[in-house]
Amino acid sequence: MASGPVIGVLALQGDVREHSAALEASGARAVPVRRASELDGIDGLVLPGGESTTVSRLLQVFELLEPLRAKVRGGLPVYGSCAGMILLAEEVLDTRPDHQGVGGLDVVVRRNAFGRQVDSFEADLEVDGVGGEPFHAVFIRAPWVEKAGADVEVLATVAPADDGDAAGRIVAVRQGPLLATSFHPELTGDTRVHRYFVEIVRGQS
Repeated sequence: MASGPVIGVLALQGDVREHSAALEASGARAVPVRRASELDGIDGLVLPGGESTTVSRLLQVFELLEPLRAKVRGGLPVYGSCAGMILLAEEVLDTRPDHQGVGGLDVVVRRNAFGRQVDSFEADLEVDGVGGEPFHAVFIRAPWVEKAGADVEVLATVAPADDGDAAGRIVAVRQGPLLATSFHPELTGDTRVHRYFVEIVRGQS
């Protein structure tokens, strides 16, 4: 793994261990990131799921928010899952007024769009870029993308055949070196999304 890209996992909250294992299985070297100085030694970064407003506060407490914003503006590849998608979004609906995001992704995201913890669900998705059979996606208090900018590539939507408001909602996007999913691929044992992100990182180096 030593020859692979070094990809940080923001280690303030969320599935840090699971993302790290998926990255290692995908040919990267995963390292935890808790300090601004650790951003300088990585080729890419994963923002795990968690509670987005809590992570937002922790980024400020650990003095990571502004350095991370600068890295994103400078072209650092970043993958955000669930709360990570919320942090990358330029606009977030249904969040606290004091929410401070990282930004960079030209999307409008609705927080907890699919409902609360009891409304968590799983679905098989066709995800552009990952190849192979449909991806079994796990949604936990997940956001969705209400609006994507012209430069944002929509990679996956919930199947129109599904019932309720979830049908047709955007749940995976990419804009240049930024990747985001509403769901948690690190919980499935399927590393295709992580391999896709590793290839994005390789392409930027």
